[in-house]
Amino acid sequence: MKEEKKPLPALTAEDYYINGKGLMVFTEKYHLKRGYCCGNGCKHCPYPKA
Repeated sequence: MKEEKKPLPALTAEDYYINGKGLMVFTEKYHLKRGYCCGNGCKHCPYPKA
């Protein structure tokens, strides 16, 4: 059986910013609110690298 994914938390203005290239960058606050590392090497990921 497939494991159900938890819904992602709603975004607020403190959760991301748009960088100079126009890309959305998630903040550390958002990563902590989400509760886990996605494994994509995010710039502000507060979780230890595996």
